Amino acid sequence: MADCELLSGCLFFNDKMPMETGLGALFKKNYCQGDNSKCARYIVAKKLGRDKVPTNLYPNMFDEAEKLIAQG
Repeated sequence: MADCELLSGCLFFNDKMPMETGLGALFKKNYCQGDNSKCARYIVAKKLGRDKVPTNLYPNMFDEAEKLIAQG
């Protein structure tokens, strides 16, 4: 599967989380190089725009993403 098209500009992974080891590597494999349609950050960016993605939103915070989208 191809890398997520938002990966290069993702503030979470480029500024907040080291991607080489540990949790960062696991998240990158599962969400950025896997099924990005299940990434909370991707979902919010696609529905509301990249500027509406909170910097502290983790890729696995799907419930929080749904709340943000519901709030508009």
